[in-house]
Amino acid sequence: MSLNIIVLAKQVPDTRNVGKDAMKEDGTINRAALPAIFNPEDLNALEQALRIKDENPGSKVTLLTMGLPRASEIIREAIFRGADAGIVLTDRALGGADTLATSYSLAQAVKKFGNYDIILGGRQAIDGDTAQVGPQIAEKLGIPQVTYAEEILGIKDGKVTVRRRLEHGVETVVAPLPCVVTVNGSAAECRPRNARRLMKYKYAVSPSEKAKLSAEDQAFVDARPYLNIEEWSAAYVDADPEQIGLAGSPTKVKAIENVVFTAKESRRLDNDDQQIEDLIKELITNHTIG
Repeated sequence: MSLNIIVLAKQVPDTRNVGKDAMKEDGTINRAALPAIFNPEDLNALEQALRIKDENPGSKVTLLTMGLPRASEIIREAIFRGADAGIVLTDRALGGADTLATSYSLAQAVKKFGNYDIILGGRQAIDGDTAQVGPQIAEKLGIPQVTYAEEILGIKDGKVTVRRRLEHGVETVVAPLPCVVTVNGSAAECRPRNARRLMKYKYAVSPSEKAKLSAEDQAFVDARPYLNIEEWSAAYVDADPEQIGLAGSPTKVKAIENVVFTAKESRRLDNDDQQIEDLIKELITNHTIG
């Protein structure tokens, strides 16, 4: 049984390196000022997709991402690990989207993609921590969803069996295809790059990147269709201008800041019960604890 698998992924700013220039005046993230990485839980989702592909010969994994043209970097990363193709949904009109506008835009792209069996994505992105986009896409597509997935146990007879990791345990559920599955960070880590795939696809480029190449390099890519990464615009996916980007985003970010906790003073205690007891009494007295 061959399956068409879509993996939703996002190139996110590395939130461990948020600085003073991380915010634009309009309240949106200044992504150009931050290191960009593959969203961690999306890598977990990619691994589950690749396992489905391994178990179902002939299946195809396509990575779909929305962002700046440089987001093609994570498509190459996914291809190096085993994905077959990728699409960058990129357009200035998409900039500043909140979860509602993002899910609408990606749902439109999925509709344009057409024939798919299962959509996987990370539970949430580290630059938002909302866990809303995956479920919203499922709602907009009118298909079932399974959240908090830790492992895809199998696909058979048009149904997917999923083990979910919940706060107080695990449960196994069955859902009909097509459906959306969002994957936890507790799922298996993504496999490393494959050396042969790295050598074959290291020159894969999007149209925006190809335009910056020399004529000779462009000819090299044109002669190898598998090196072309697709770019789709908002118009191409028939997106309503009023439902994308800032125009379609009721949520506005007012400010972000990097908070570093530092101690004003420190105290060193010996391995002495009386010192520990005195410290606890002091913390209770000044209402630090208790």
